Amino acid sequence: MKMDIDVYNDALHREQVIELWHLVFGYEAGHNAPDRVIDMKLQHADELFFVALKEKKVIGTMMAGYDGHRGWIYSVAVHPDERKQNIGSEMLSFTQQRLERLGCMKINLQILGDNKAVKDFYEANGFSVEDRVSMGKKLY
Repeated sequence: MKMDIDVYNDALHREQVIELWHLVFGYEAGHNAPDRVIDMKLQHADELFFVALKEKKVIGTMMAGYDGHRGWIYSVAVHPDERKQNIGSEMLSFTQQRLERLGCMKINLQILGDNKAVKDFYEANGFSVEDRVSMGKKLY
């Protein structure tokens, strides 16, 4: 069955994305609440929020950002029943092409250090671990 990748459409995809993110990420922290994340992303109207669709059903997501210097990958999710079918890799390639068209020369992402499966996925798609320290500060 064919999979399509499209720009997120709030009217068509919101409820399915929220359901998928709860299934995949199990969000517990308030700052990661799917409704909030989606609303914040939509305020930027950059068309860098993508969904993978199979018969109009959301089976994957990938959110990206670009600040004019480097790109970022966020909220990568593939429904557990749809994994191991190259959906994540296809979405990553699609997103990379979009970022390249914007002039992006480098893409960054962050993963949890103990998530070997995700690390392996990104390495298989050309990413490598860089000697950096990731720091953060919650504002609320």
